[in-house]
Amino acid sequence: MFGKERVVLLISELLKDWPCTVVGDKLGVFVSGITEHSANVKQGFIFVVRKGASVDGACYIKEAIEGGAVAIVMDRSLNNCQTIGIPIITVPDSRRFLSYACARFAGNPSEQLSVIAVTGTNGKTTVTHFVGQILNRLGVRTAVIGTTGIFIDGKKIDYKAPDMTTLPVEFFQPLLRKCLDDGVTHIVLEASSLGLSTGRLDHCEIDIGVLLNIGTDHISEHGGTSNYINAKKKLVDKSKIFIANRDDEVCVKMTESIANKCIYFGTHSLSDIRVLREENLQLIYRNEKRDFPLSVPGQFNELNSAAAITVLLELGFELENIMKYVSELMLPEGRLQCFEQDGITVYVDFAHTPDAIEAVLLSLLGICKGKLITVFGCGGNRDKGKRAQMGTIASLYSSHVIVTSDNPRSEDPHLIINDIIQGFHDDFNGVEVEPDRRHAIHMAIALALDGDIVLIAGKGHEKTQQTSDGVFLFSDQEEAKKALFHRQVNQGRNLLSNQFTDVN
Repeated sequence: MFGKERVVLLISELLKDWPCTVVGDKLGVFVSGITEHSANVKQGFIFVVRKGASVDGACYIKEAIEGGAVAIVMDRSLNNCQTIGIPIITVPDSRRFLSYACARFAGNPSEQLSVIAVTGTNGKTTVTHFVGQILNRLGVRTAVIGTTGIFIDGKKIDYKAPDMTTLPVEFFQPLLRKCLDDGVTHIVLEASSLGLSTGRLDHCEIDIGVLLNIGTDHISEHGGTSNYINAKKKLVDKSKIFIANRDDEVCVKMTESIANKCIYFGTHSLSDIRVLREENLQLIYRNEKRDFPLSVPGQFNELNSAAAITVLLELGFELENIMKYVSELMLPEGRLQCFEQDGITVYVDFAHTPDAIEAVLLSLLGICKGKLITVFGCGGNRDKGKRAQMGTIASLYSSHVIVTSDNPRSEDPHLIINDIIQGFHDDFNGVEVEPDRRHAIHMAIALALDGDIVLIAGKGHEKTQQTSDGVFLFSDQEEAKKALFHRQVNQGRNLLSNQFTDVN
């Protein structure tokens, strides 16, 4: 259906390899597309009905037929289906059928691509971009797909799709087709726990899977820790080669009985690719020490880089050629993004979990010459258990904390903030509350003096803020730049005022 390898199928051809029952005839009709969104139905489409947490696709069957649907696929019976006039196809699992059909329509592109999928609570975006950057420098045409968008050879492309870390199959499979048609040979993608648990990668062949760490984020969305871990483990089971963090005990446990090849990276002595933190950072591979000339800050990025190097080694590249480009690695947008002016340094980072914000704060403490001022909040309609934890961590490592809103969504921002401040130490008096994130950022930067660092955590690359009143344009990076400019202007005014006073 998509690109050069356009696939045209009869309904009967699409169904021949799939268990189903059919009510109605007209199976000799050509199918031109497949979707689970009635608004996206065009003439010749199959409409797949799924029952979601809040919306039942069955309510939109009439709309889909009016849009040109030639068949309805669902995983339950439908009353009065004789009156619909098009075939009703019942399958055991609508979600899996959608995944299968989208891959089939796209010509099963993953079979012709080298696909690397990275999962973990923290670091997915950074590792995928690191892998992409080194592959590009080695002359390999590569696409990176994830939280910050879609990049081919380092350039962001426009592609109409939902703003999700792991894309739904009806967008993902055509994207793989597009990449293949554009000469891309390697795909590096972020595999979120929700993407894995909802089957978005079910019919995508994974050559190399990577497991970075297991934290606490998204546990409530999965209904518990075991469900969250099981979602991540789907990638372990479906990857031909697997790479895992030897420093993370949960990662080790998840991979200890793996049937396929498993390689470990980390600082642990049993790591296959080991990071050695001595006077100079070093990498040990096959008992040989090499200088590890990493320029990006943070010990967590040492492990992220080691994970990326391990991927390149498993793709067959020589370590000597890989290490030529390690010093050139650059963090993706919104990851420890740095702005400096008049002796103060502002970092914007996506850290929105307890593990991530602790790692970032520890890294900044190591280079901070003055106060460390932290601005952060927590998202609404998400794991409430992490809020007090993040408050505890922020108060432990920061000189001053301004608690604000993140993406409150439908929750009251004040209640989220109250959950956060429950975690602050009783003797910590350097905390302020400012629900307006814009004001909070400006307050923090106005407070900063020469040698201070301001960390704005939680939203990173994001360009919007989600509230109960809607979604609004908002960028931590842009607000930081504005605040630095206003600070400079105010300092200039104060200087002129002092000079004028001296003259008089």
